[in-house]
Amino acid sequence: MGALTELDIARVLHEILRAHNIAYGDTSLPPWGKAPDWQRESSLASVRFHIANPDAPASATHEDWMAQKHADGWVLGDIKDAKAKTHPCLIPFSDLTPVEKAKDYLASATVRALST
Repeated sequence: MGALTELDIARVLHEILRAHNIAYGDTSLPPWGKAPDWQRESSLASVRFHIANPDAPASATHEDWMAQKHADGWVLGDIKDAKAKTHPCLIPFSDLTPVEKAKDYLASATVRALST
């Protein structure tokens, strides 16, 4: 078996984050094969960020994610709504709940484990 591609790692990361969400009662993230392009691209961007910045802290992961969301026109909102492009996690890392912070730690650990 050869090395995993960035796309392979993004698929695994997406499913790990999906499982994390389900564990906390959030079933809104569809499986990779049914996810819209923007969600798959978000996972792929996270993989690329972590490969380029393997020692980045979780807060940097969140800052990069926020920058991508803002560049795509997303704004802070009470609920995650892809059509309205609103998301409640467009706040500083320090203000996130531990459940939301965990996603940034999971992203880092997943990419590090699968890309080395």
